[in-house]
Amino acid sequence: MKFKSYRILIVCIFSVMLSACGFELRGYGQPPTVFSFISIYISDPDSYSITAEVKRTILSGKSTRVVDDARGAEAILEVLKQTNEKSILSLSGEGRVREFLLRYLVSYRLVDGRGVDLVPATEIVRERVLPFTDEQVVAKEAEEAMLVKEMQTEIVRQILRQLATVRVEGKP
Repeated sequence: MKFKSYRILIVCIFSVMLSACGFELRGYGQPPTVFSFISIYISDPDSYSITAEVKRTILSGKSTRVVDDARGAEAILEVLKQTNEKSILSLSGEGRVREFLLRYLVSYRLVDGRGVDLVPATEIVRERVLPFTDEQVVAKEAEEAMLVKEMQTEIVRQILRQLATVRVEGKP
């Protein structure tokens, strides 16, 4: 009888200790929203979809303003290129598609108000493999859209992490 009581007590103590250790699954966390520049202009001549997410994330931080004119900005983010490609990765013995390769590429650079490079032209690429079956075409279209959105979010986070490391001349 005493042995059972100790066993229950040990299980309870172990459960409390495990729940109190602060363990949580690793996630992406919040993207940085504090930058050394007060205002930024985002140049996007082709209205890329990634630009809206970058603007939205910067504005959520409230420490940096996104301005409508490059002349009033301390920094200018130029989105040079965005491509979203889908290519066949593998075929079955009957010649049917089994896997697609999804590729998302963004090229950008950051300059200060005088046109001096703060971040030279940089290219970020994300790739995902999309298994495919003819029986699940609609489900695979939804999965493809989800993977593209996930790659876009990863690229936005990487761009913002790089912008957060930039120090504008004359600022700490």
